[in-house]
Amino acid sequence: VEGKIFVRLDPGKDLRDRELTVSCNIPGKWILHWGVTYVNDVGREWDEPPCDMIPPGSVPVKEYAIETPLKNSSLSAEGDTLQEVRIDLKDNNGISAVNFVLKDEENGTWYKNKGRDFKVSLINNLKANSDTNIIGPKRGFDLWPGNLGQISEMFFKSRADRDERSESRVPEKENNQPERFYEEVSVTKKVSVKNSISVSTKKCFESGQVKDLIHFETDLPGDAVLHWGVCRDDSKKWEVPPPPHPPGTVSFKGRALRTQLRPRDGGKGSSALITLEEGFSGFVFVLKQNENTWFKYMGNDFYIPLSSPNGLLNVGNIKDQSAGVQREVIKEASQDTSFFAFADTIANDIRNLITDNSSEKSQKTKSKKEQQSIFQEIERLAAEAYNMFRSSIPIFSEATIAETSVESDTLSLDPKICSGTGTGYEILCQGFNWDSHKSGRWYMELKEIASELASLGFTVVWLPPPTESVSPEGYMPKDLYNLSSRYGNIYELKDLVKTFHEVGIKVLGDAVLNHRCAHYQNKNGVWNIFGGRLNWDDSAVVGDDPHFQGKGNKSSGDNFHAAPNIDHSQEFVREDLKEWLCWLRKEVGYDGWRLDFVRGFWGGYVKEYIDASEPYFAVGEFWDSLSYTSGETDHNQDAHRQRIIDWISATNGTAGAFDVTTKGILHSALEKCEYWRLSDEKGKPPGVVGWWPSRAVTFIENHDTGSTQGHWRFPRGEEMQGYAYILTHPGTPSVFYDHIFSRYKTEIESLISIRKRNKIHCRSTVQISKAEKDVYAAIIDEKVAMKIGPGDFEPPSVSQKWSLAIEGKDYKIWEAS
Repeated sequence: VEGKIFVRLDPGKDLRDRELTVSCNIPGKWILHWGVTYVNDVGREWDEPPCDMIPPGSVPVKEYAIETPLKNSSLSAEGDTLQEVRIDLKDNNGISAVNFVLKDEENGTWYKNKGRDFKVSLINNLKANSDTNIIGPKRGFDLWPGNLGQISEMFFKSRADRDERSESRVPEKENNQPERFYEEVSVTKKVSVKNSISVSTKKCFESGQVKDLIHFETDLPGDAVLHWGVCRDDSKKWEVPPPPHPPGTVSFKGRALRTQLRPRDGGKGSSALITLEEGFSGFVFVLKQNENTWFKYMGNDFYIPLSSPNGLLNVGNIKDQSAGVQREVIKEASQDTSFFAFADTIANDIRNLITDNSSEKSQKTKSKKEQQSIFQEIERLAAEAYNMFRSSIPIFSEATIAETSVESDTLSLDPKICSGTGTGYEILCQGFNWDSHKSGRWYMELKEIASELASLGFTVVWLPPPTESVSPEGYMPKDLYNLSSRYGNIYELKDLVKTFHEVGIKVLGDAVLNHRCAHYQNKNGVWNIFGGRLNWDDSAVVGDDPHFQGKGNKSSGDNFHAAPNIDHSQEFVREDLKEWLCWLRKEVGYDGWRLDFVRGFWGGYVKEYIDASEPYFAVGEFWDSLSYTSGETDHNQDAHRQRIIDWISATNGTAGAFDVTTKGILHSALEKCEYWRLSDEKGKPPGVVGWWPSRAVTFIENHDTGSTQGHWRFPRGEEMQGYAYILTHPGTPSVFYDHIFSRYKTEIESLISIRKRNKIHCRSTVQISKAEKDVYAAIIDEKVAMKIGPGDFEPPSVSQKWSLAIEGKDYKIWEAS
């Protein structure tokens, strides 16, 4: 959107009546970020203005600037948009200049003057070079080089000393003030427009023949033209089909057809209906919006397989090519890990379970507990099939078309994925430890290594809690909308998120929803009254919290005793939290959530928050104790695993959970050299990763268990065995910051490379080859073999050859040749 920034200085009748006006005629929400330069300040461009200059509604930021929202101007003509800020300069003639930048609140973009801050001169002795960023009159005198330079410097130095002695910042000569001026600066605002393209096919019988009906639809504005054809095999070579063709269709260079799309009913967008004879394997097309804008699929033609059961192309969000980030796209169902192959496996598993149950009944009656276990397994498999179906069926429905440039004829596309569960190929980095807040500039430190984390292979980073907090680590939040924390301020956070996005890494925010610290005491001196934007009273606190005298309902989970536990059964609480999460998504740019202490409230509330905020990925921290007998870890940890599974189920599978069960079992296996623990009674991995792998986020350490807290530290010296396990197995692996930048860095990078090279994902299959006292070995997707422990193992070479990819202390990884 083209527009202008208008700057006007009106000196008025005298120096006490001066006024500076900054206006903008582009629609949106604009903020003036501004400060002043005082006459006698040397080397300091920005300073806070006097209080009587600051317009109403302004907010101080940092210690040297003011943010003032632009408001609709009374000069706006009907149908036009003009927003402005008027700054009353009054008698503040000790100011030499006003500096400002304009901020678009909707997308966080900053607008400057030739790459530098706007500077409005209020006196006429500012140096005016040809490349200056000064707005307004630029005449006056400059300091000359040569002999006169020294004399001039002496003159101004003595004058400055005289001003300082008199404690005045006012220039001596009133005629040093500039004249009235009015200047325009052209600007362009980038605006993303959400549109969709939808293609569906179905078989029909017509005149005794089977035909394909293709319905093409888009809500793109303007006169869109469909360039299309058909193909007969996997080569996807274009071919012109025989008639009939849609009305208005013409031949294009003898190799394709060109159809002008017809307006849809209601006038929004356009569509076409195409009939094809049987015998074609696919429908191919590109879409032309205007002479300079063509839409393609990752540089290739769009391809719709006509033989597939659904006939839909797996297209997700179309992103701006100028971002330069190519993202992974889930392909059609022909890939090795397709939904249909996976669904067949699930169907077989369910069939076997039912058959086993029936055959057992002919011999003896199973116990109620055993029957329940079988049907829980069936329910789990069905839920897994449903979620796989929901995240893998190709969908067109929310394709987003951003602006395209003349130079580019291709667009990047994201897969359409189920909210909260990602694509399955995520590799998570916990981007902080327990002491990260101590530097006071953690966001800026992470920004410096963003590119390095991307080069190591990480696709998602988990950032610490962003809100104001009673505890410096951020886990005792107070005002949820105050994003000034010990890690940095909101501007540094947004800059960090933007930097991660530029290098292709998604960002998770650490959301503490279970509890919140109060601002005020009630009449009994108990801290349960909240301030800030979410000024709740004690009805927002659960009624069975023994420490904080809440008037809400009973808690739906366990209480966190250090702060008031929030009652999520209250509708106003849920609505406020949903609004806050959506605000964080839009304002900061978070792609998803790490949810703290989810044991404290029902998973069904989490589903509501996920549905509202639509994150790319979400993971909950459901951490409770494993099962022990006489101080020894039990071999069977099914009950512990089941509690995590139950929470995931309560969220309807919209969020994953940290696989605390797997971490605990790895502890015992490595500490006691009891690697047999890594296989459960069914011969599967014993943690959540063996039960619901697509929702298991595996880890060996985090800020609580390791770092300087060390609540449950992984066996010292055995960390690489842990990473050899989680980085080769299904689930979504998470790597702790302290381990990334340690002596393990090179080995971790190699393991990530092996995982990505072999396309191991959250639903990969595991065949456990050995689970004995001193060795555990498994083959994953028949592509990677691994072993941990001091014992011996070599992958079988009957069906394929293996080559050693990496070897370390008590672990080895092989790749299929």
